Amino acid sequence: MLSHTLEHGVLVITVDQDPGIAGRAALSTHITNLVDAHQPTPVVIVLTEDASSGAAVSAVLRAHQWCSRLGVLMSVVTHSAPVRRLLENNADSSAGPRLVVHARVDTAITTAFTAAA
Repeated sequence: MLSHTLEHGVLVITVDQDPGIAGRAALSTHITNLVDAHQPTPVVIVLTEDASSGAAVSAVLRAHQWCSRLGVLMSVVTHSAPVRRLLENNADSSAGPRLVVHARVDTAITTAFTAAA
């Protein structure tokens, strides 16, 4: 369902499958566990085309709330313009850093690395 790497001091989590409604909570838990293990490292979550579902978006938004509470910078990458709009419109940024949504992975990693430096 997901994989992760560290690139230039940024935790990159790739979600490559739709978790479905039944897997949404598990995906959110996997993401938040990785964030906890690597904090305060900035996080970039990559939603592949196969993972651009409502359930994956919901899990990412929950993870953003978690990152906000911890003060961890988080951004998301998706090629889907409708999913980018959905994320931007539904992200709660009142508790911490706003969710930044990118179309390209390299841009997201560079931006996160620069912001953390």
